[in-house]
Amino acid sequence: MLKKSSLVLWGAALFIAWHGLLLLFLWSRPPSPAAADGARLTAEVIRLAHDAETELERQKELLRQIRRYSQLWGRRRVPIAPKSSQIPPKLSPPPTLTAADAVLPVLVLACDRSTVRRCLDKLLRYRPSAQRFPVIVSQDCGHAETAAVIASYGDAVAHIRQPDLSDIPVPAEHRKFQGYYKIARHYRWALGQVFRTFRYRAAIVVEDDLEIAPDFFEYFQAAFPLLLADRSLWCVSAWNDNGKEQMVDVGQADLLYRTDFFPGLGWLLLAELWDELEPKWPRAFWDDWMRQPEQRRDRSCVRPEVSRTMTFGRKGVSHGQFFDQYLKFIKLNDRFVPFTRLDLSYLKKEEYERSFLPKVYAAPEVKVEELQGNRRRELGTVRLQYSGRDSFKAFAKALGLMDDLKSGVPRAGYRGIVSFVYRGRRVYLAPPSDWRGYDPSWS
Repeated sequence: MLKKSSLVLWGAALFIAWHGLLLLFLWSRPPSPAAADGARLTAEVIRLAHDAETELERQKELLRQIRRYSQLWGRRRVPIAPKSSQIPPKLSPPPTLTAADAVLPVLVLACDRSTVRRCLDKLLRYRPSAQRFPVIVSQDCGHAETAAVIASYGDAVAHIRQPDLSDIPVPAEHRKFQGYYKIARHYRWALGQVFRTFRYRAAIVVEDDLEIAPDFFEYFQAAFPLLLADRSLWCVSAWNDNGKEQMVDVGQADLLYRTDFFPGLGWLLLAELWDELEPKWPRAFWDDWMRQPEQRRDRSCVRPEVSRTMTFGRKGVSHGQFFDQYLKFIKLNDRFVPFTRLDLSYLKKEEYERSFLPKVYAAPEVKVEELQGNRRRELGTVRLQYSGRDSFKAFAKALGLMDDLKSGVPRAGYRGIVSFVYRGRRVYLAPPSDWRGYDPSWS
């Protein structure tokens, strides 16, 4: 609070001092005996008045920013079962604190898309509480039009700016990937602000080209305690990589899965994970780096049957890669699921494997030609078994799944199993039941 008060007083003193000096300057000017000098003096006074008005607006904006950031600085990470060394004594949580009380900020990574308005409009429309879900927009690129859009929201969002906009020295063969290096740098700085400067306990990360579902906040609020309780989880994601409308069961919008694939595209992480990742954060391609075994460390994420985010950003550093073929067809959930009233304990590792794996391997095995021909409908849920990298990719391509692998892990896969809907029935694309783990050479 002392820091907050001193910042506000400093801003007010700067404001008063500037205008005091300006008035002193005007009062102390000697009168001119000549009419021509009088005309010049009048023009000078008009110019100074205009400059003073401009400076007044700048100082008002400065005071607004001081008030806004003093509120953020005044907040502290609200810990729930944290490492005791991370809690200042005066900020220790009361014994009755629950996960439902935690503040989960939404960090929006922005650059040069003025269409960030579409993202922010939905975030502000659907969030149930401004106090529990503050929105922080971190802008890279210095794009004036995008900055103006963000500023138009006033105090509804906090607008922070990545200070280093310089080009990054890259290997000659990576010159065309300069954008990926800048994105990684921006992520590192923005996450550092959230966890180091503002000291939040956790954060939901989205990018400026994502639109959210009506139950986006409900989903993350319900999954947050699970992330705290189960250390075999390292993120909660709003995204299903194979979430095209014809490949999901919209009637089971409450269905959630574990996945070994890091989905991103709207994801929740704890401060402890940032403590682990920040010292070794990569210079580029941060999302694929997250999917490497050294970072994942056999941990999983939670992901939904029906996505709680969709991307509308075809333009970007990836030049629309995957957008026309997959991303623009992702089904965004359009009905509210009261996740906080549901029992999500089935997603804990031991319980999940006790129920999910027997269900997969009890499903009758079929051939890909039978699926494509819509035969053996009487079997209901079925399993299609692959034996290696080539057969996985062939089956995935034939059925419309994303067929790329990252460090050997298929998109949306858990223990190599990908669950999806094909022609109205549940299908598990699965390895043999004696699966021995992922082979990074499959990438």
